[in-house]
This record gives sequence, C-alpha cells and structure tokens, in this order.
Amino acid sequence: MSDLEHSHEPEAIRQRLDEGRRPSYLRDAILGGIDGCVTTFAVVASVAGAGLPGLVALSLGLASLIADGFSMGVSNYQGVKSDRDAVEQARRTENHHIRNAPEGEREEIRQIFARKGFDGDVLEEIVDTISADESLWVDTMLREEHGLEVEGSDPLRAALWTFFAFVMVGAVPLLPFLLPALGIDIAFAVSSLMTASTFFGIGFVKGMVVGEGRLRSGLETLLMGGGAAIIAYVVGGVFEPMMTEMGLAISS
Repeated sequence: MSDLEHSHEPEAIRQRLDEGRRPSYLRDAILGGIDGCVTTFAVVASVAGAGLPGLVALSLGLASLIADGFSMGVSNYQGVKSDRDAVEQARRTENHHIRNAPEGEREEIRQIFARKGFDGDVLEEIVDTISADESLWVDTMLREEHGLEVEGSDPLRAALWTFFAFVMVGAVPLLPFLLPALGIDIAFAVSSLMTASTFFGIGFVKGMVVGEGRLRSGLETLLMGGGAAIIAYVVGGVFEPMMTEMGLAISS
C-alpha cells in the first residue's frame, strides 16, 4: 500500500484547514509552456517548409515568442480577473439578499443541506449556525448555490507564470538556429527532436498534475504539437514559390 499524501492526525488536519487553500499556478505554467512550444515550432516549421534561411526562423521565432507570450499572459490575466470579478459581484448580491430577505436566504441554506441528507433538528442547527455568521453565510452561498471558488488565483501571478513558461519553453525550438553552421536542414531536424521531447515532457508533467496517465498524456501532447507543426510545414511549402519570388524581387 502506498503512503498517504498527508497526515490524518487531528492536529495535522486542523493545521491544514487553518492554512486554507493555496492557489496553484502550475496549471498556468503548463498551459503556457505547451502553447509556447507549439506556437514557436509552428513558426520554425513554416520557415523551414518555405526553404528560408535559419536566421529568418530565429528572427520570426523570437518576435512570435515575445508577442504571443505577452498576448497569452494578458489573456490569462483577463480570464482570471473576470472569474474574481464574478465572485465579488455574486458576493455583493448575496450580501444584499441576506440583509433584505434573510428568511429567504435561510430557506436556501435549509434546502441546500436538506439535499445533502440532513433533516430535523440537525438541519435546523446547521441553518442557525451558518446564518449566525454573515461571512460564513455568504461564502456558503457562493460555493453551494453559485458553484464559485471563494479562494481564487491572483490574476497578475497567473499572467506572469503563463508568460514566463511560454517564453522559456517556447525558446526550445529556436536553440539550434543559434548555430548558423548547422544549416537550415540540420537545425530543423535537431529542433524537431528537441521539440518532440519537450512536447512529451510537458504532457508527462501535465499527466502527473491532473492525475491522468502520464504516458498517455505525454503522447497526446506530442501528437497535438506534431500535428500543428506538420500543418505549418505544409503551409510553408505551399507558399514557398511565392516567398522565393518576393525575395528575388526585393533583391533586384
């Protein structure tokens, strides 16, 4: 039998409950890393598919890395902030209801806990206990009636985790192009191997975090990232004649 994740001694349980729930930003980092790697390698694959020099892949990849990373960070900030704003709006609404229609709100608590199997004097004691503390009353309504998380993530921290993971992991496909001596074909081949390993590694870690099969999660991420890369490579090949013609026109 494997060891339990944490102690179930009364004092240990009390300490965990006193500390409260700590927001995790690992999800933001993993999603940022996956998106960064896919986005950057798509750029690299399209440039290689078009037969352009490695310096172009490096330049476009870096530009995409910073711009898209910032965009994703901002988007995550707005998303997390919207969730927190929704919680605060619901909190104000519940405060208003409690102060203006307390009996109606007590009845909601009563029915919520009756659905959990409580009845009789025990149910009434629960209603009295919760409604005696307005803060507890509101938090209970937010969780039970609205299905909201009272302790949410900080928007700025979520955005920063997303941005830095996007940039750090997204830089992996560009590393071989820092060595011009490799040539575009070899650099692309090395980039492909490094990116495939990164995709699998990210998926493996994601599987550990969310409790999925780690091997399956790694393979799924590898397949999704590889699919994006293949599409980008094909598109780059389709537009290669157009890009070559434009290059010749500019040079002349």
